Amino acid sequence: MGALKKESELNRLFQKEVYTPADKARMLALMESLGIRKSDTGEFVLLRKIRGQLIKRKKDGTAEIVASGRSAWVGWAELRMAQVNEIAIQNTGRVIRDVQADVLAVIEAEHRVALAQFSDLVLEQVQGTPYAQVMLIDGNDERGIDVGLMTRSGYAIGQMRSHIYDLNDDGTPIFSRDCPEYCVETPSGLRIWVLPNHFKSKYGGNDVRSRERRAGQAKRTAEIYQRLIGDGQPNVVVLGDLNDTPQSAELTSLLVDTDLRDVSQHPSFDPGVFPGIGTFGLGNDKVKIDYLLLSPDLFTQVTAAGLFRMGAWPGKRPGRWPVYNELVEPVHAASDHHVIWCDIDV
Repeated sequence: MGALKKESELNRLFQKEVYTPADKARMLALMESLGIRKSDTGEFVLLRKIRGQLIKRKKDGTAEIVASGRSAWVGWAELRMAQVNEIAIQNTGRVIRDVQADVLAVIEAEHRVALAQFSDLVLEQVQGTPYAQVMLIDGNDERGIDVGLMTRSGYAIGQMRSHIYDLNDDGTPIFSRDCPEYCVETPSGLRIWVLPNHFKSKYGGNDVRSRERRAGQAKRTAEIYQRLIGDGQPNVVVLGDLNDTPQSAELTSLLVDTDLRDVSQHPSFDPGVFPGIGTFGLGNDKVKIDYLLLSPDLFTQVTAAGLFRMGAWPGKRPGRWPVYNELVEPVHAASDHHVIWCDIDV
């Protein structure tokens, strides 16, 4: 079990009204594994204690959970922020600068203020133009990896809807992050609904629960799309990291059972010098997991589309695709995902 799952399980145990002996033993085991049994600071996790006492650490090296339950103390386990490589940040800025999107969906952003600061500070450092509007609604992921939207001047973000409270039959959230609806009005007055998304990852294993959750997210996203179309909104974009391939059963309700069109199937689609349509890692076809899906009305207005890979690590194969001069090691990559884009005549 990775640190993320251990941290999540530990916080769930902390929320219990009464700590049983088994709960306390499991807490100690998880804290030992996370490096916070002997100290509040581990390699990946911090133990935040605001009031009361959770754990008594003894001089002989043993430890005991002394809190009787949630009401006895206030605190939580918190993931530590990792230092991000400065060159990688600037390469991310270069990618955004060079793609020149009027409407840019962002996957895995910490929060709106951080995203706005990135736009204002990093884009300026690389001679790019900051975005006029930056929006992000906090989602369900406790790690703060949310989906957001950035738009240029003239492309106003208007009505917004969040789906963080859409629930499965068992009461758990459908979306790992969110499937927000952003209504963007273009300079010509056209209204386009943009639905950024980030489905359940396969990281740590693609078990039945993960597959079912991803399928549920695809189904609910398809329902949201169909509702917009039914409400007389013909211009809809569904996009993001869906964490599965086009042939997967998990994405059928979205890719097959709706009339959404994938821009990678548009006649103008250009993957660049490397012919694969994969959007992750080394770009091979089998790792196409990021999508730009358009309603039929928008798809007919596409004038160009493709992949932008200059910020992605090309592996050890020279010339797989051109990269920035500053990208000399994998740690310098802007992302392990490649930008998928399209031009629409609106």
